[in-house]
Amino acid sequence: MSQGDLLGQLKIARDERQTTQASPVRWIVAAAVVVGIGTAGWWFSRGTGPTIVETALASSAAQSGSSGSVLDASGYVVARRQATVSAKITGKVREVLIEEGMRVEAGQIMATLDDTVQRADYALGQAQLENSRSQLTETEVNLRLARAELGRQQELVRRKLASAAALDSAQSQVAALIARLTSQRRSIDVSQRALALSQVALDDTTIRAPFAGIVVAKAAQPGEMISPISAGGGFTRTGIGTIVDMDSLEVEVDVNESFIGRVQSDMPVEATLNAYPEWRIRGRVIAVIPAADRTKATVRVRVALNEKDARIVPDMGVRVRFLEPQAENAAPRPQLNGVLVPNAAVVERAGQSMVFTVDAGKARSNPVTAGAKIADFRNITAGLAPGDTVIVSPPEALADGDAVAAR
Repeated sequence: MSQGDLLGQLKIARDERQTTQASPVRWIVAAAVVVGIGTAGWWFSRGTGPTIVETALASSAAQSGSSGSVLDASGYVVARRQATVSAKITGKVREVLIEEGMRVEAGQIMATLDDTVQRADYALGQAQLENSRSQLTETEVNLRLARAELGRQQELVRRKLASAAALDSAQSQVAALIARLTSQRRSIDVSQRALALSQVALDDTTIRAPFAGIVVAKAAQPGEMISPISAGGGFTRTGIGTIVDMDSLEVEVDVNESFIGRVQSDMPVEATLNAYPEWRIRGRVIAVIPAADRTKATVRVRVALNEKDARIVPDMGVRVRFLEPQAENAAPRPQLNGVLVPNAAVVERAGQSMVFTVDAGKARSNPVTAGAKIADFRNITAGLAPGDTVIVSPPEALADGDAVAAR
């Protein structure tokens, strides 16, 4: 092959060069068109995207509606009237008539003791009293006879038919019977008093409730010995049972002595039982006990509860919030229930109060019952629950089911 043929093969055709250079340009133009179409599509379609809205959480009105707390403290439910009932005498238990949880009235029999000795003493006292009364009757009869004899002797002496010695003897007999009559009347009084003591001893074998209340402990069983004084050996009981007057329940709170100046008598409080954390009980401070506990650096405060309820029992743990006293001329705080939402979240649609909530990125219209306004909030008594996400200042064009994005 000649040199000319080789040079001819190395020559680049003009048409092929133009084709190779034109291909990248076409790709660049195509890419620009795609980007333009996408931008235009975004521009024209952005009006149908999610509506950006501002949201808030519905809070419980019960929690938000309470007065400001100046101090929180913990304590326990206690009973001002609580008694472990025992007998006045030492004796063996014959019968126990109470059980735990049972309600007893004042004077109701709780237990009885063996009364064999006491009944025998009472019977002896009755016999002695009857004997004294019989002797008194006999003396009264003899006194009537002696007075009649004295009258006859006086008549005989007046007629000079009897001696003065006989008259003196008759007068002495009457005087002696009168003295005996006085002694026997006193003996009857002594017998009556002895019989009363026997009756008291007999009554002491019956143990009664000192006041109305609930039995919280049963401490003795039939056959056991009971005594008002501990025997020390462990075989003698000192009580039949313990009763509590549930109407006397109150709360005792230990307040740190550094903050006791914030607590005053008749100060309103809000108590929450540990067993029922959602139940808030109103009350007031009864008194601040003027004595401190040096070991705990606390001062004891007595608190009265405004409610009487069977769920409140002694020794329950309580959390107490000491509230700011309201001024005498201040408007009473409205009673709230339901939830609180911002005022701007409540709108009127066709004469109905509405609140829009957010559910899975969608707006949901909720007809609600709107109550009182509290500052920048509205009390919703029906239609919402605590924790619902509500839309603040919803656009007028917002409809149920529209896509929303929370801000």
